[in-house]
Amino acid sequence: MTATGHRPEGQSAYIAVTAAYWAFMLTDGALRMLVLLHFHTLGFSPVQLAYLFLLYEFAGMVTNLSAGWIAARFGLTSTLYAGLAIQIVALMALTRLDPAWTTGVSVAFVMLVQGASGVAKDLAKMSSKSAVKLLAPSSEGGLFRWVAVLTGSKNAVKGVGFLTGALMLATIGFTAALWMMAAILATILAAIIIAMPPGLPRGRKGVPFSDLLSRSPNVNWLSAARVFLFGARDVWFVVGIPIYFYAVLSDGSEAGNRTAFFLIGSFMAVWIILYGAVQAAAPTILKARSRPERDLIAAAPHWTWGLAAVPLVLTGAALAAGGPAPWLTVTLVLGLLAFGWLFAVNSALHSYLILAFTRAERVTMDVGFYYMANAAGRLLGTLLSGLTYQWGGLPLMLGTAALMVGLSAMASGRLTADE
Repeated sequence: MTATGHRPEGQSAYIAVTAAYWAFMLTDGALRMLVLLHFHTLGFSPVQLAYLFLLYEFAGMVTNLSAGWIAARFGLTSTLYAGLAIQIVALMALTRLDPAWTTGVSVAFVMLVQGASGVAKDLAKMSSKSAVKLLAPSSEGGLFRWVAVLTGSKNAVKGVGFLTGALMLATIGFTAALWMMAAILATILAAIIIAMPPGLPRGRKGVPFSDLLSRSPNVNWLSAARVFLFGARDVWFVVGIPIYFYAVLSDGSEAGNRTAFFLIGSFMAVWIILYGAVQAAAPTILKARSRPERDLIAAAPHWTWGLAAVPLVLTGAALAAGGPAPWLTVTLVLGLLAFGWLFAVNSALHSYLILAFTRAERVTMDVGFYYMANAAGRLLGTLLSGLTYQWGGLPLMLGTAALMVGLSAMASGRLTADE
């Protein structure tokens, strides 16, 4: 404890890192909705919309794999600042998009800018998540609580970003929204550069690049489970469900589009905010304070099998409906909210386990490897979101999600407490 204010050592740095991460995720959520809805109204197909996000996810894979080493070598503050700065540049670059460009040129340009945004997002994420391992109190349950608060609050803020992006698109337009977000993020970056408190470790020389790959079976199996868990979410989240909702909510008029933007943005925001709230409450839901780590490891596959039941039931509903129907839309909303609740518990448990499995001297590299797997899952889910919805509609898309959750459950079943 510190002498003043009874604040645990490292908490000031934790608060600063969390605030910077919040600001980043607000713009990240808003940007995703801006790009998805703006280009859908321009006539882009589901597969073309998926292409817009592919480089974003691929860049995240590469960034996470290398950022762990960069942070170990140069320090966590350097990767956090770099992530914020690159996002500002990406937002400003996207304002240069010209409506006169051909579809192919527009897709290529947005993919490149989204790739830069993917680099930025995962630099900021890896920095923030690694900081928790190093700053969290050593008291019983302290690590899980700090991880849950950071992850849960981040997703709640990202949910607000989804709604903010949709509202800005409907009111001030695409370009003005980008400039506004760039200005806000630049202000946040300047503030934390000036006022970042001590507590985050500096880099250390002599960290070999070969240390990037994990040699821990638990880290590797947990990373495999993460690939399929996030692939299962993004296979419906990125393209398919927003486009389905747009089809049933908009009549094609300008007023109809504005209404659809608002309702879609509201649903995505509520889903992410619920997800974040449940993540923050995950230590209580799992009774983590009174349970040994061995029990939490054993619980992981059970929670994932429970999650698999939701898209399986929704697949059956989509097959029974045979096409858009009011009862199907209501069923999807309720089912996907249930998916979000269970998904949040699984995600929070994974986020705790990766920090529990790693050692302090390897934290940035193991966390980077794990979030590389996370990005690989999002990349796979993003591609399949466009393809499955275009080829087979809701049934194929939701059935693919159920299959991927099952694969995640099998991978998490290989985790052990004996390593």
